[in-house]
Amino acid sequence: MNTVAKEGQDKRRVVIVGGGFGGLKAVAALRRENVAITLIDRRNHHLFQPLLYQVATAALSPAQIAQPIRAILKRQRNVSVVLDEVVGVDTAQRSVQTRSGARFGYDELILATGASHAYFGHDEWQESAPGLKSLDDATALRRRILDAFERAELSDNAAERDALLTFCVVGGGPTGVEMAGAIAELAHRTLVHEFRRIDTRKARVILIEAGPRVLAAMPESLSAKARQGLERLGVTVCIHTAVTDCNATGVQVGAEHIDCRTIVWAAGVRASPVGAWLGSGVALDRAGRVKVNPDLSVPGLPSVFVIGDAAAVVMPSGKPVPGVAPAAKQQGRYIAGLIARRVRGQAPPAAFHYIDQGNLATVGRGEAVCDLGWLKLSGLPAWLFWCLIHVFFLIDFRNRVSVAADWIWSFVTDGRTARLITEGEHQTG
Repeated sequence: MNTVAKEGQDKRRVVIVGGGFGGLKAVAALRRENVAITLIDRRNHHLFQPLLYQVATAALSPAQIAQPIRAILKRQRNVSVVLDEVVGVDTAQRSVQTRSGARFGYDELILATGASHAYFGHDEWQESAPGLKSLDDATALRRRILDAFERAELSDNAAERDALLTFCVVGGGPTGVEMAGAIAELAHRTLVHEFRRIDTRKARVILIEAGPRVLAAMPESLSAKARQGLERLGVTVCIHTAVTDCNATGVQVGAEHIDCRTIVWAAGVRASPVGAWLGSGVALDRAGRVKVNPDLSVPGLPSVFVIGDAAAVVMPSGKPVPGVAPAAKQQGRYIAGLIARRVRGQAPPAAFHYIDQGNLATVGRGEAVCDLGWLKLSGLPAWLFWCLIHVFFLIDFRNRVSVAADWIWSFVTDGRTARLITEGEHQTG
């Protein structure tokens, strides 16, 4: 048995896989309990995913939306952090195996591993149409976007220049809407005076959505306002439009081929391989998420819990719990309470109940849409509320201050402070 597991053998052993919103909330909620927690993550940092698109579009730097997990938990004495990748779970022996060969025994296991991109059976599209789930994804996309302008500046071929200045975003959910708006602002406002041979205002940003409207989870009135906001920024919004191919030359939509050199995939998610770890007897939904009990445990495995994007949780109304950060945090807090009751010998809590805190999406500078159920906002008031909420939920105080300062600067000047092309050779031709 691994040394980390041995250190807490006189306490109830809780292994948490994933240092995202759900995993960290569970750790924090167990800080005063008589448990020994092992938090395993293949990355050493917690990432504020809702702002990844701002890194991808050069508004923020990676360090502003991420913080080392060890730094976050340095004062919590009942948790040990392990930088490793989980590759399997032995439910019979109650242990987790990592890529390094280590094994960690557990009394309770929380799997909060998130999700990856879903290409609906066309994984070959990933190389041409990368998604946005990690800092590596964001910096790679930033490089692609900024490099497209540089290559267009050098090109003497009009058709190639037009293709380089065409950006396609596939998927009209919050990520797609925010990416499309941010790219349009970058091209039509920030970079306008910085190039000599090209006019960045002629860049085309196309948002492609297979459904009838963008932001389908929001009321139709806010969806319409978001579309209007995108169109004011110069984004072409294509609804009822399904992508049939993505490759190095562009996007195929039906009989039409859109020549472009930068494609951003924001159309779907696929759960991490939790289901494969737990075995063939575990029921999954179409996205690979584990169908869990009302207490978020895996059927037949009362000591194994799945939360966040890896779990298919259905509310009593029959409506699925959305894969958003507030839901993951609520689930993490609930599981911590359940484990605390077990430690104390108390009766289990009632079934998990999700409290919908609303939906937010920013369209561009000074414009957003906000649905709180009892209150619906759009335009500048919604944008100010969006800024307040996102700054508040950043973990580190210094990050809150720097992000707020950059947003104020961007609002006043149209500037973007992180326009660096890094990690890769400049592409020519």
